[in-house]
Amino acid sequence: MTAHDPAVPDGGSAPGAEFERLLAVMDRLRSPGGCPWDAAQTHESLLRYLVEESYEVVEAVEALEPSERRRTELVEELGDVLLQVVFHSRIGQEHPDGQRFDISDVLAAVTDKLVRRHPAVFPPGHDAAARQAAGTTAATAGAVKATAADSTVVEGTTLDSASPGGTGSDVTGASGVVGNGTPSDAELAARWDAVKRREKPQRTRIFDGIPPALPALAYAEKALSKARRHGVAGLPEPRPESDEQDRQAEEDALGEELFRRVQDSSARGLDAERALRTAVRRFVRDHDAPLSPAPSDAR
Repeated sequence: MTAHDPAVPDGGSAPGAEFERLLAVMDRLRSPGGCPWDAAQTHESLLRYLVEESYEVVEAVEALEPSERRRTELVEELGDVLLQVVFHSRIGQEHPDGQRFDISDVLAAVTDKLVRRHPAVFPPGHDAAARQAAGTTAATAGAVKATAADSTVVEGTTLDSASPGGTGSDVTGASGVVGNGTPSDAELAARWDAVKRREKPQRTRIFDGIPPALPALAYAEKALSKARRHGVAGLPEPRPESDEQDRQAEEDALGEELFRRVQDSSARGLDAERALRTAVRRFVRDHDAPLSPAPSDAR
């Protein structure tokens, strides 16, 4: 058990040990002499399972009241989602040079992103702690890599090395706002947008980056979120949130209204999913525009 591991509950085991066990099992299934079905899978063939398992997590959260059963369901369904990440990462080990990746690359990428996107939590001066954490992570990653055949060994990455120039004031100040104490929602949104622009310079238009395969309602929510953030005209003004009881009543009424519309469209032989997706695509097409320059772009 490494120094940074949390305490292990009675009868439990270290998360790192269980994760390494999962990697070893996945490697065995994928390797010669393992499971023919697992060995035949590709990134493309696994997509349906990733989508299905994600929806099963949603079902476990929404369909059950907090209870031992819900805990059991969530543990199982979250494990199934984790398996998909590990499965895709194991397939990534078999890619040719230049395309190859493994679970350590995935872990490093998401950890670097979390640090990079939270400059208020990981400001300049956290270097010593970051190096210590990165050193421990690198040691763990080395042990993880040893369990998988044909893995590609890469050098460890410190937590603050992924962003241009580190995660210093350049990132924090990119939005042009620096909050004292608890940042406001506007400050957090500005910081987030600044970091995202640095991470995704290829996204040059308002609606770039929306996954086109999202279900229609999620696609609509994502498009509207981007539209509001970038000042698209003609949208309703945000309203103060209701209290929890009123909000629940409003959501119940909205659900009933949406369901009635779907019932009506179904009775008329219309495809509600396709209709909404088409409407959102039309909205995106009519309102898309180049991103306005960020404050940091003018330097």
